Parts: sequence; C-alpha cells; structure tokens
Amino acid sequence: MQLLKALLVLVAVGAVCTQGALAQDGLGPQGAEAEPNRMQQWRVPSPAMESAAHALLFRPPGDGPFPLAVIAHASTQNVLRRAQMPQPEYRALAAWLVARGFAVLVPERPGHGATGGRYLEDQGGCDEANYARAGRATADAIAAAAGVLRKASFIRPEGMVVVGHSAGAWGALALASENPKDVSAIIAFAPGRGGHADDRPNQVCAPHTLISAAAKFGKAARVPVTWLVAANDTYFSPELSRRMADAFRGGGGKAWFRVLAASGSEGHWLPESEAGVKIAGPELDRALKARMPIAARKR
Repeated sequence: MQLLKALLVLVAVGAVCTQGALAQDGLGPQGAEAEPNRMQQWRVPSPAMESAAHALLFRPPGDGPFPLAVIAHASTQNVLRRAQMPQPEYRALAAWLVARGFAVLVPERPGHGATGGRYLEDQGGCDEANYARAGRATADAIAAAAGVLRKASFIRPEGMVVVGHSAGAWGALALASENPKDVSAIIAFAPGRGGHADDRPNQVCAPHTLISAAAKFGKAARVPVTWLVAANDTYFSPELSRRMADAFRGGGGKAWFRVLAASGSEGHWLPESEAGVKIAGPELDRALKARMPIAARKR
C-alpha cells in the first residue's frame, strides 16, 4: 500500500491537470537565487495533498542537467519542537554535494516548521512504536518532493542520490525497501527513530522493534546503502546502529556500515556541521563512486 501511495503521488505531480496537482498550486521556485550555491526557495508536493512543502534548492553553475540529491531531515515526536523547527538547510552537506556536480533539494516534510499540516510519520507511543509505518510515511514524502524536480529541464532524471539524517535516514531505508527506480544510492546518517527517549541520552524506545523494522526494510531493498554513525552519537549508538545495519543486511539489503570519528559534543548532529561533513567526506566520496547503474539493478 505504501508503494502504491507513493506512485500515486508521483502520478499526481506529472499530470498537472489532475485534482491532486491542482490542490498544490504554487509549486516550483518562490524567488530569486542567492548565495551560497544558487540557493533558492521552492514549494514541492507532499503526501498531505492539502498543502505543499517548503524546500531549499542548491545548484552548481550552469544549465545542467545535474544529477539530483535529496536531503531528508531529522524529526521529533514533540509537537511544539516540530512546530518551531527552523527550515532545514544542511548548507555544508549541500555545498559538498554541489561541489561534486549535484543539484541538492532539501524539502521540509509535513508537520514541521513553516510547512505545517498533518504530521504523517507519527510512530505512536514509546512501547508500541510502529517504526515501519513511520518510515514508510517519510519515504512517501521524499518521493513526492523529488518527483517535481526530476521533471525539471536542469535535472538528470536518473542517478538520484538520497541522503537522510536520523528520522530522514530511517525514511530513506524505507524508500530503499521499495526499490525505487532512478535512485542509485542512499546515504543514511544515524538512521532511526525513538532516540533520546524521555530526553535521556542512550535511551531508545523499543529498540527491538527498531531492529525488527530494519530487517523488514532490508528484505526488498536493492539500492546500495552507506550507513554512517558518529562514535559519540547518543541517539543511536554505534552498537545499536550496527545491530540495525546487521538486521537490514540479514533481511537482504546491501549496506556499507561505518563508525565515524566523534563530532562535537553530540555526534548525532554530524551532518549538520562543516566539521562533521569533513569527517564524513571520505565515506561520502566512496558512496558516490559506488553508485549502482540503474540498468544493473535486479527488479
């Protein structure tokens, strides 16, 4: 059902005369380009058909076409924190990707910040968390946001890369389980949900459920995943992250797991800083070089 839902969203994007597309008028660029890296505000589709999502687009110089990279941001179960969340930018990570020839989209998912609307990826209570459902909802939002950009003249429709962080990375793993065409690699920074339970470091809601859901995502996944976690991540520790990655691989997924050096006072935020992106740089380069040709992937 989740894959069908995502496909229906993409159909709505392509058929601009449909009712779903008309419900999200005002899509596309929302102003002039600016520095750094031709930064531009956009509005993109979301699975919450009543509202479009805010997004930032970064581009290299020139007309392209450029391969597309989508950065999926972190989240929180706390309603107030979500409402107050600033628009995600990931400027250092976006700059790293732009320097390697990518156009970079950073969409804000429904239920967050200025985009607002319904929070579609609610995982439920701590003891009864439904991590698989939450991840698939995030995957739907990633697919919907990317759909409109993939039709732009300056974007190369194949060879897309999805880079996720925390809950966004968890959604990227769920997207991998749908074996999306035209996605050639997924980079997951500390994927998971339910970390810092009750705001306590190294406490995770129902970690066994998280591991089980990772195994489910791995069953149908064919897109190669690079799974990265900082040594001082207290949301999803290297030990728990390794168990999740092993479960994903045990289910059949392809994952390259690496523990990175400690970053700042809390390693979970590594992809948000210039110093953190520098630490991750060699593994990011390896992930891009190892991108799978779409024609080589078994359907």
